[in-house]
Amino acid sequence: MSAFSLLVSIVPHDKGEKLTKAALESGCDGGTVLMGRSLAKSNFGAILGVGETTKDLIYMVVDSEKKSAIMSAILDSTKNEKPEFGCFFTLTVDSMLKSGALSQKAETGDSKGEEKMNENTNSSDMITVIVNKGYADDVMFAARKAGATGGTVINARGTAREDDAKFFGMHIVPEKDMLIIVVGYEQKEAVLSAIREVKCLKEPGMGIAFSSPVEDFSLLGKKK
Repeated sequence: MSAFSLLVSIVPHDKGEKLTKAALESGCDGGTVLMGRSLAKSNFGAILGVGETTKDLIYMVVDSEKKSAIMSAILDSTKNEKPEFGCFFTLTVDSMLKSGALSQKAETGDSKGEEKMNENTNSSDMITVIVNKGYADDVMFAARKAGATGGTVINARGTAREDDAKFFGMHIVPEKDMLIIVVGYEQKEAVLSAIREVKCLKEPGMGIAFSSPVEDFSLLGKKK
């Protein structure tokens, strides 16, 4: 099994501190808070311009032996919030560089058995789409038609290459949208197929999409 896990929480803006405080008190060494926006849950809402909210995304890489305690602390810290206050899930980290030392995934005697177990227990996938700024809504529109309920957009930027255009001697680095969508495992192929047909992703250099298995998915807040 892996020695580390990435804990990801998505909550309303300015609520991230509550989760990070609980995580730190339960043994987490620290994390990173990103600000994004949650897209409307329906294409109709998106057309009307309603349903979009600002979100905090919290990334924390933790030792696997501390994972359960930190997860419990995060879930407990939000138990009095409104239902579907946010969501929480984990991803496997194969390697981590910390203080100059590289730690890698622990070897096991039966890696095929572990892969099979993960395949059977992962019920969700995180689809990440990185496109030129302004196209995330087009991608989300297609994803919703294939069954996705919503997504979160983070502002980002691309990295320049040697042959990229320059302006006054400086590389022109285009702004990007990074769209994160969590879907059920059975929906993944349909959503990826729909995204593949979006016009902006058919042009070279316009964007990429990839998926990662999600573990421990849970909604935050009061239970209905």
